[in-house]
Amino acid sequence: MTTTPTATSRTDAPTRREQILREAARLFAARGFHGVGVDEIGAAVGISGPGLYRHFPGKDAMLAELLVGISERLLDGGRLRVGEAAGDPAALLGSLIDGHIDFALDDRPLITLHDRELDRLKDEDRKRVRQLQRQYVELWVAAVRELHPDAGESEARTAVHAVFGLLNSTPHLAALGRGPMEDLLRRLAHGAFGALGG
Repeated sequence: MTTTPTATSRTDAPTRREQILREAARLFAARGFHGVGVDEIGAAVGISGPGLYRHFPGKDAMLAELLVGISERLLDGGRLRVGEAAGDPAALLGSLIDGHIDFALDDRPLITLHDRELDRLKDEDRKRVRQLQRQYVELWVAAVRELHPDAGESEARTAVHAVFGLLNSTPHLAALGRGPMEDLLRRLAHGAFGALGG
């Protein structure tokens, strides 16, 4: 799996490669992919711009690793939650929501990056991201339909995408503080899916 830096993925110190990716994500999200040079990324992690080439062949490779990596991480996390829920659809949906909220609050630059820069990826990397995202959506749709069996597949899929839109809006929201924001997003997501039950 591609290594993607996050506040929740490691407990030990990040590697140099992860530091580079974290700063690249922050800078790309703030100023756009073409608005950032390798020298600036290097300076942000305390190495020369050319020193970055020991870790990545270029900015394109950083962008691909960031966007493919986060899609892999979300899918892997979703599959893990399916296994841990042991057939309890309410527990599974709650766990999926909590996991996505962690991503949405901890990795806001990656959400911005995905929205703005996905089309800059090479075709094979963009297709990989889309494939991983479809699989991630299917985990959610299956959980929603198990919890709300009267909801049709199209209705459940629409609800999943709507909740993703809600949760992934965090880069555009005023800061409430981590705890209050997490609680509000959780209540809103559960409320949205609860509407499927009539």
